[in-house]
Amino acid sequence: MGQDDAIERKHSLARRLWWLILTRLTASILLFLARAIWVHGTSARALDEMLAPLFVVCGLTALYVLAHTFSRSLLLQARVQFLVDIILVTWLVWTTDVIHSPYIAVYIVVIAASSLFLGPRDAIAISVGCAVAFTASALAILSGVGRVGIGDLLGTGRAQTFQSIGLFDVAFLVVGLLSARLAERQSRSDVRLRAANQSLATLRALHERIVESIRSGVVTTDLQGRIYTFNSAAEEITGYDETDVRGQDASIFFGEIKEIIAGSMDTTPAADASPRFEADCLTAEGLRLRLGFSVSPLFSETGETTGTVITFQDLTHIRALEETSRRQDRLAAIGRMAASIAHEIRNPLAAMRGSIQMLRADMEGHSSQTELMEIILRESDRLNRIISDFLNYARPRSMIQSEVDVGALLQQTFTLLRNSAEISNSHIIEEEVPDLPILVEADAEQLQQVFWNLARNALQSMPGGGTLRAEVQKHSHDRLRIAFSDTGRGMSPEQVERLFEPFSSTTGGTGLGLSIVYQIIRDHGGTINVRSREGQGTTITMELPGTA
Repeated sequence: MGQDDAIERKHSLARRLWWLILTRLTASILLFLARAIWVHGTSARALDEMLAPLFVVCGLTALYVLAHTFSRSLLLQARVQFLVDIILVTWLVWTTDVIHSPYIAVYIVVIAASSLFLGPRDAIAISVGCAVAFTASALAILSGVGRVGIGDLLGTGRAQTFQSIGLFDVAFLVVGLLSARLAERQSRSDVRLRAANQSLATLRALHERIVESIRSGVVTTDLQGRIYTFNSAAEEITGYDETDVRGQDASIFFGEIKEIIAGSMDTTPAADASPRFEADCLTAEGLRLRLGFSVSPLFSETGETTGTVITFQDLTHIRALEETSRRQDRLAAIGRMAASIAHEIRNPLAAMRGSIQMLRADMEGHSSQTELMEIILRESDRLNRIISDFLNYARPRSMIQSEVDVGALLQQTFTLLRNSAEISNSHIIEEEVPDLPILVEADAEQLQQVFWNLARNALQSMPGGGTLRAEVQKHSHDRLRIAFSDTGRGMSPEQVERLFEPFSSTTGGTGLGLSIVYQIIRDHGGTINVRSREGQGTTITMELPGTA
């Protein structure tokens, strides 16, 4: 900190030294112009005598500029410049009748200026130097040195002359003492100001580090709900940069928040302390998040409410776990019961199917009885498929994990799909797979079942034709992202909410395909996310842990 203060003082002195050089030159030019106007038409000699010091000041200014540019001894330069100033002022006083000179007041200017650029001791030294220079000039004239006559100098009497000299010296010393006192106070004020600025900067940096270190999203808004600040955790959760959202309405993340903000302005003791709210939002990549947030008023230094502070967390994973737990609780009893009776259903079903087949074999031709038997056989097959799917969901087989190339597996699935009876000429199937293998530890058969179920579900949502697109790509943190999107009829928010529940079909099937997909992805340690709008298609995005 001491080194930083020294550097700051050096830079400050350098700036002030430039001001001293320029101000001296400007003051000299103004003095010359004033003298020229004063003696115009009366004394050309007086004007010539004033012109010589001006040239000297201009030459010295050039030397000062060079010294300031190439020398680092700034304090020494300032002292030398003030010493030269004393000599120049003494020269002006000497050439203008000494104690009758109008330039005696310039001594006071030099003393006052020294207190602004040098310390208290230097200001006193400058005042003593001015007094000595002026007294020496007056005594030299009294001794007969110079062109000013002693009679002119002593026009008002010897006692009064010495009295004037003494008064001037006292004035110089008093101004020096006052300037030293001023310089000392200024120095103390500068120290206190630097300490206050440093303390403020440290406190501000601490507050910024605290806000940036909080793992919850922190957003500040004005009273109209426009975003003012957006910490790094908020950027990480939502995927948006602060520069992109600053000035936008906070409703893009928290829904209709104006009433909540109005309620947060209630600071009475009876008011609830930061109630919690929840809202859905879309990330920059289009993924749906569930945010839990609270709103608090933001106060200024005067206690006036200037905005709000919104703190929020990503509850998507927690709500997904809660939903999974609720789903498992609901299905636990059904699963146990269904798994025990599924085989009992199959036994009479097999007997019924066998009996119908035997009866049909004894009939000749096509009759109404034959058609009824065909319906019974077809429906028994459908019932058997439903039982098989439900058994797979209720009692999935154990995973056999191996290193699987997801891109190759997806291409194989789509090859089979293109040759299936469900594809029509109005369907377009596209896949985007990287050239390099993308490997994961997974059960290849179960993963292929996921791809097959998602693809068939997408085709069933496009009975009139459309585009099915699948994309595989590496994501951050060694995660693999697989996205299936279609241009089908889409779903309502209520349908999306119940999409992975058993027997909740949106395409007329058994409603178990996507439930099995959800269970397989969950068992592989992955996540699945759905984005859909009615009439605009559906995108299902899965993330799986990749291999290192």
